[in-house]
Amino acid sequence: MGARAPSPPPSRVSWAPDQAVAAGGVPWAAADHGRGPDGAGRGRLGAKPWAVHTVSGVVALVGAGVIWVALLGPVIALVTHLSGSAIVSSLTAPGALDPLVVSVTSGAVTLGVLLVVTTPLAWMMAHDRLPFPRVWEAGVLLSLLLPPLVIGLLLIFMVGPYTAIGQVLGRVHLSATNTFLALVIAEVYESAPYYVLAAQAAFRGVDRDLEQQGGLLGDRPIRVFRRVTLPLAMPGLATALAVAWARAMGAFGAVIIIAYHPFGIPLQIYTTLQETGLASALPFALVLLVVALPLPLVAYAWSAHAGRRLRG
Repeated sequence: MGARAPSPPPSRVSWAPDQAVAAGGVPWAAADHGRGPDGAGRGRLGAKPWAVHTVSGVVALVGAGVIWVALLGPVIALVTHLSGSAIVSSLTAPGALDPLVVSVTSGAVTLGVLLVVTTPLAWMMAHDRLPFPRVWEAGVLLSLLLPPLVIGLLLIFMVGPYTAIGQVLGRVHLSATNTFLALVIAEVYESAPYYVLAAQAAFRGVDRDLEQQGGLLGDRPIRVFRRVTLPLAMPGLATALAVAWARAMGAFGAVIIIAYHPFGIPLQIYTTLQETGLASALPFALVLLVVALPLPLVAYAWSAHAGRRLRG
């Protein structure tokens, strides 16, 4: 037999991403992009998301801060122009908090009406269960874009005492003008579009595959809705209700036309401003903020927390 041919020399070509890996070191991507050999975060992408390393980043941060403070300007002005004595003297007057009770009660009734009446509409719009879906969405957007004052004027022609609906209400000794019912109607029309659109987005964010899996397991649609759709959409629905609550508590344009009585907090602010001046109206503005804003803030925090949990 002949002599064996000599084996070729080992290749000097490395298929590693860089020389460090070829030598048994740490790859550049792991070293500079926040993933070391032990999984620890390192490098620029491993830094905190709010860290600023450049001049442009500092400028952007300062600009964002200026915009943020400017948006909070009215709240800052309210707090800086109030005094403890003015708050006590205004809120301890006889009947001073009666409008607060009216606003809280009407707002709670409004949320109940929205939850029962408009939630099915939002669900059907989110699941494309309605013919011509864009037409339905355009109708909700139209009601959203109507100025509140115009809503109040048009409600007079819709449910006023000389309309067909007003006459039907009159036969059962009800009225849709200058009554608690009128206040609820005005608040529903001012807040309903915000709730419907936000609830639609909440239902649309639910994974359809999970709903279909529930159906394949033999669950009825109502059971799928109760056990799958509703829990997953609940943070978004809570935010929608919270926004509707804030809108209902602050409703003014439609209210001043159709429900001047009974007084709620917004109308109390307006009448106090007209009668005794700006300074005496500020304490009631503070009451409105304290009552209307905590629920949206809590709902937003819950929704953000639930979103992080879903993303893992």
